[in-house]
Amino acid sequence: MAARAVLARIRSVPEGYVTTYGDVSPGAPRFAGSVLASTGDEVPWHRVVRSDGTLAQGARQRALLEAEGIPFRRERVDMREARIPPEALRSD
Repeated sequence: MAARAVLARIRSVPEGYVTTYGDVSPGAPRFAGSVLASTGDEVPWHRVVRSDGTLAQGARQRALLEAEGIPFRRERVDMREARIPPEALRSD
């Protein structure tokens, strides 16, 4: 999967939802992480979380997600409530 497709999938995550690195880049979640590490705030990077709902970017990411109404269970995103199904992501 090309970086362009990963970014398109991330951009397709609507406000109020999250996705995982593995959903954005099936079979290569670390590739999604490296793509995000090389981009700026022009993509909603904060909507990409680890598969267990933990945050890679800590307090800054949590604040952005909470501002969008993302539910948490202690330190993790409530994935049952907030995760958008992988098939709903676009790859333009």
